[in-house]
Amino acid sequence: MSKILIVDDEIDLAEGLKRSLLREQHVVELAFDGQQAADMLLVSKYDLVVLDWMMPKRTGLEVCKWIRSRRDRTPVLMLTAKGEIDDKETGLDSGADDYLTKPFHLREFQARVRALLRRGGEAEITDTLTHGKICLHVKERTVMRDGEAIKLEPREFNLLEFLMRHPNQPFTSDALVTRVWESDTEVSSDAIRVYIRMLRKKLDVPNEPSIIETVHGLGYKLTGN
Repeated sequence: MSKILIVDDEIDLAEGLKRSLLREQHVVELAFDGQQAADMLLVSKYDLVVLDWMMPKRTGLEVCKWIRSRRDRTPVLMLTAKGEIDDKETGLDSGADDYLTKPFHLREFQARVRALLRRGGEAEITDTLTHGKICLHVKERTVMRDGEAIKLEPREFNLLEFLMRHPNQPFTSDALVTRVWESDTEVSSDAIRVYIRMLRKKLDVPNEPSIIETVHGLGYKLTGN
């Protein structure tokens, strides 16, 4: 699971791309102009930004340059109807990591997304994640411990998947909100503590250390192996 921002003023196209990524179990948000995208990028952290070149208010090129000016290395996939090589070079020179010329096949889009997520430092994209006795199946949305099924609510599952993709790396409550939930979702630090407590209750083994460690001053991390 990754958090992806799609920015395109062609609403039907943006919605279609969003649906395709939701089927891959990603968290996907949409913006329909460059200024809206910049505003959202100030609030949330994304694993990938998909930017259309020509948009109102601020072009994709301008937004990409702004992202890089903030020393933000989030992977950027530029969408463009421009086919000339000079335009593609301009897009890459602005800081984009890859480009895709419209019209394109959905399968090619999905392949470019997977490649950029891997390049951006996302844990290996796989359908099965394991950590100690815990086994999480991404597509089936199931979790097993020692072969026994554990029922998780959707948000519990998303939080566990994110932590399993970043083992031994602490995240504050605010960081977890911006990486796991949509920007317009009302989730507080208190709610994160509740979700962590529920995960511990469902996943931990009595008399053994918790799978999720509280790192004082830093947040929470998946611990052990």
